[in-house]
Amino acid sequence: MAKMSSSRSSGSSNGGGPCEFALQVVKGRWFTVFASFLIMAGAGATYLFGVYSKDIKSTLGYDQTTLNMLGFFKDLGANVGVLSGLIGEVTPTWFVLLLGSGLNFVGYFMIYLAVTEKIAKPKVWQMCLYICVGANSQNFVNTGALVTCVKNFPESRGVMLGLLKGFTGLSGAIFTQLYLAIYPNDSKSLILLIGWLPAALSVVFVYTIRPMQVVRQKNEIRVFYHFLYISISLALFIMAMSLIQRKVAFSQAAYAGTATVVCLFMFIPLGVAIREELVLWNLKKKTVDPPTEITVEKPSEIQEAKDDLDPASSSSAVQDQNKKSTSCCGDICNKPTRGEDYTILQALLSTDMIILFIATFCGLGSSLTAIDNLGQIGEALGYPTKTISTFVSLVSIWNYFGRVFSGFVSETLMGKWKVPRTLMMTIMLVLSSISYLSIAFPFRGSVYVASVVIGVSFGAQLTLLFTIISELFGLKYYATLFNCGQLASPLGSYILNVKVTGMLYDREALKQLAKKGLTRASVKELTCLGSQCYRLSFSILAGITFFGALVSLILVVRTRDFYKGDIYKKYREPA
Repeated sequence: MAKMSSSRSSGSSNGGGPCEFALQVVKGRWFTVFASFLIMAGAGATYLFGVYSKDIKSTLGYDQTTLNMLGFFKDLGANVGVLSGLIGEVTPTWFVLLLGSGLNFVGYFMIYLAVTEKIAKPKVWQMCLYICVGANSQNFVNTGALVTCVKNFPESRGVMLGLLKGFTGLSGAIFTQLYLAIYPNDSKSLILLIGWLPAALSVVFVYTIRPMQVVRQKNEIRVFYHFLYISISLALFIMAMSLIQRKVAFSQAAYAGTATVVCLFMFIPLGVAIREELVLWNLKKKTVDPPTEITVEKPSEIQEAKDDLDPASSSSAVQDQNKKSTSCCGDICNKPTRGEDYTILQALLSTDMIILFIATFCGLGSSLTAIDNLGQIGEALGYPTKTISTFVSLVSIWNYFGRVFSGFVSETLMGKWKVPRTLMMTIMLVLSSISYLSIAFPFRGSVYVASVVIGVSFGAQLTLLFTIISELFGLKYYATLFNCGQLASPLGSYILNVKVTGMLYDREALKQLAKKGLTRASVKELTCLGSQCYRLSFSILAGITFFGALVSLILVVRTRDFYKGDIYKKYREPA
């Protein structure tokens, strides 16, 4: 090899200017994470159904069974994301996000027009269609933002999923603070807010969220912990404000101040993203400005170095895998080992996915039923409207804690002690079962306790489900597989919410009407009061959820050896 001397002017060694750095920030992986946080924080409108469902019930004259039918179609739209997954496989991310924003606005805006009586009273099937379309938009957000971030940070997927789904869990509490500031004491206008704001966020950041080359930073996990501390601070602030607002009468200016602080918290991650991009910028300048003495390698040496740096040649296993790649639905019988890239049909027809389906049916189906009925539970037990809103906010906030800590805690347990991530799902199902009994047999403050436990367990189940699917079946068709994995949720919601909880509630309400000498035709809104309204239905939910916990134990046993190994090795080798 030969050596030669070279000198550089001081101007060229200074690197690019502020504009180039700003461009690097916007194009960087960390800005994608920040933008995804904002978009995911707007994707939890379905968790606010308990706040505005009473407006739908009273304005349109629905009974509880009909309202629960509406809740089922909300859950159906929110969880049937196969279409968005398949679209995401063949179209760019920006198209998926734009399509989702359009669905969000159209669906919720039509509901707003219906409850404000600006259009003729829609038929029940039309309202079901509107809420299904609006709720389905969050699947496009998940496919666009969540899947992209998981692929950009494959070794930190548990943490990444926990944070992203955590912000979605906080969405209900965030929207509550915003609507109190923008539309005070007007829950009908909350529907309008969740129609236009999430759509606007997706449009603003549509081109900044995209798949990028995976280049793992040594301090990557530390950065995620910084994001965690920011989001925890936001959650604690909102929780404190929710409790204070229940005790103290806030002025409009006070609500506006609270909403401003919430917005400031949401933008603090941007500072973290800029800091990390500044570190990369400085490293880039050092790489661009080599020492005065430059080593020029021979062509053969350059080629050898190129081969060493080429991700495709760094792992023969990756090459073999690419050669053996099949279509998304091919080679059903010859399934790969756990952790490799399954085709869609290979994954859907596997025993592991069937077990996950049953556990999700029991766990998430029951959780969605409890969350959708929270408003009516509070009403039945005699709580005032403000307190019922507090229950919804508590579910949203603790839903966030469940999502975030299930990602971080399960990642830590798995990394240090090789504890299967599937075991944490079993624990969450057992906790859910206990919380339903506290509603079936209420005691003083039991709904507060149940709101917290339901929120934590529901959030944890979602994060764990998405992470487990990515680990067992690979990331190649993850956009479709994680959407297929949650199909059991709306099915469970329909059976447990509409066919069990709703019908048993209406049966108790009709008994109360009969005691007063009235019939169903004599009242517009069918309401049940007392602890007996939900006693039988939530006892059933507790039993079904415990059965789901027992089924999930089978998956714990099946995946025990898999989680003892290095499940992220295949992503580390090419990098």
